[in-house]
Amino acid sequence: MSTYLSSENLGHSFHDHWLFKNLTIGINRGQRVALVGINGAGKSTLLKLMAGKFLPTEGKIVQARDLRIGYLEQDPSFEKAYTISDYIFHSDNKQQQLIRKYEELLENEPDNTKAIDKITEEISDIDAWEYEYKIKTILGRLDIHHLNQSIDTLSGGQKKRLALAKLLIEDPDVYLLDEPTNHLDIDTIEWLEKLMTEGNKTLLMVTHDRYFLDNVCNEIMEIENGKIFDYRGKYGYYLEKKAEREATLEAQFQKNSNLLKKELEWMRRQPQARGTKSKGRINAFYELEEKTKYGGPNAKVELTVKTSRQGNKIIEIEHLHKGFGGKAFIEDFNYIFKKGDRIGLAGKNGSGKSTLLNLITGALAPDKGSVIKGETTVLGYFHQAGIVFKDDERVIDIVKNVAEFITMADGKTISASALLTLFLFPPKKQYGFIANLSGGEKKRLQLLQILMKNPNFLILDEPTNDLDIDTLNVLEEFLTNYTGVLMLVSHDRYLLDRLTDQLFIMEGNGTVRIFNGNYSSYRYELEQEKQQAKVVQPASRPEEKQAPVKKNKLGFKDLKELETLNKEIPAIEDQIKNLTELLNSGEADHARLSELAKQIQQLTEQLDDKSLRWITLTELNES
Repeated sequence: MSTYLSSENLGHSFHDHWLFKNLTIGINRGQRVALVGINGAGKSTLLKLMAGKFLPTEGKIVQARDLRIGYLEQDPSFEKAYTISDYIFHSDNKQQQLIRKYEELLENEPDNTKAIDKITEEISDIDAWEYEYKIKTILGRLDIHHLNQSIDTLSGGQKKRLALAKLLIEDPDVYLLDEPTNHLDIDTIEWLEKLMTEGNKTLLMVTHDRYFLDNVCNEIMEIENGKIFDYRGKYGYYLEKKAEREATLEAQFQKNSNLLKKELEWMRRQPQARGTKSKGRINAFYELEEKTKYGGPNAKVELTVKTSRQGNKIIEIEHLHKGFGGKAFIEDFNYIFKKGDRIGLAGKNGSGKSTLLNLITGALAPDKGSVIKGETTVLGYFHQAGIVFKDDERVIDIVKNVAEFITMADGKTISASALLTLFLFPPKKQYGFIANLSGGEKKRLQLLQILMKNPNFLILDEPTNDLDIDTLNVLEEFLTNYTGVLMLVSHDRYLLDRLTDQLFIMEGNGTVRIFNGNYSSYRYELEQEKQQAKVVQPASRPEEKQAPVKKNKLGFKDLKELETLNKEIPAIEDQIKNLTELLNSGEADHARLSELAKQIQQLTEQLDDKSLRWITLTELNES
């Protein structure tokens, strides 16, 4: 088994803090590895080091010769590219440059048939139509359409999808992916799952999406306290073996703690005679102290805050309408929220999920209709844009600005510092600056700030982005026992399944469909409808086999190529027939016979290529 990428005695530190030391790992061809660990453990840093973005403090990264590495970072940068085309298409790749010209002609000059015919012929000459279809499929799936659009005008989510599209088009030897499912809707995530498991792809990724992780990866590496733990199996196997390891560590920790107490008493006795104490025993004491100073294995976030009392009237939505730019996102939507409602929002990107949430919170005004909030309703809104923290603010001040003391679920009052400790912000981090926090730690701080207000109507818009799996498990446990109303937008199917029992499905045409059940129930119903349609359609209306989806399968350019091939193939066959008759007539001299044979061979090869392309396009058109 060939090793593509490895690290030897790798160590890295930031601000005099070591993230990890002496990491030795290897990624072999065909391995699909998920990298897990708490926020701030160094997952993203390790990916950047493996991608060669900067040098490690210690150790080295070793790559196989001529290895092509593709790296998707959390927040992609586009230093030299001005438009989507500039970024997607390589200037030194002839196939890509022809496809770029072709796509831009179709978008900007669709009536310029002369130029389109010329570029079509050039693409056919280098047999790049399969490549063009692949590029078109990837861009379409990731909702990237206007190639001349300036990258500066794209949102953060669009930039992430653009960077992912480029990576998939290039198809590197090794994929290094940092939260690849962020900013994707669920349909696109499921498509990406299939793509990542096709062939013998090699990847190392950081993801919080447990369904995606379980469906794609066959190995899990966990960074914990600066060390790496390798689990050769899927997510369920990892959880089982991790629990066994933690039980062993817990037992060892208790044993060490008891021994430390005895040794501490020994160290404190007769301090004036300490110089005569056993040097070996003193060294052993400090080693033992080091093993126990972190407070035992796996400290966990604790989420227990009070929920404000909820009256009978929560929120009532009446005849709600909202649109932008002439497009309706919500039309005549009505709903009365009830105690205990647990609602998930589903729908493609851009279908209006965040719009509905902003209408409910009052951040947006409706075009028509009303959102009437009950007097006792206290909203907590955790949203994608997040709360903007200043880098020079201290973590403790962020919390104290809300309240110095906080009432917990059991009625006890604790200080802001104690609450931060429960949220895994130790004193050192509490008095540190926001600039030193990871993206996940900032999200955790934002969540804490919202929960401190004791909301009884909690709205979470993509809460899983940048949070580690351990924090997510605790968040789920908290939300499972949360007594207020919950509204959740998430591309995390696991989260939707566990926390919701009703869906608002944004169908993209202004309709909000109310579905009783969780996401898996909804997907099952959709699959059943598809299966029934397949059975019913041919039996009842055989003529509908000629469905108009053909155009959507191929598009204008592919249909035009198919039309051209239908003319070219018979013409080439006629040429071969005429030349063969001339060859067999006996009227040509030796030189002429050799020339005719060469022409027939060239035409036959051309016929084979065009026939193969015709078969491919026909199958795609009829699928």
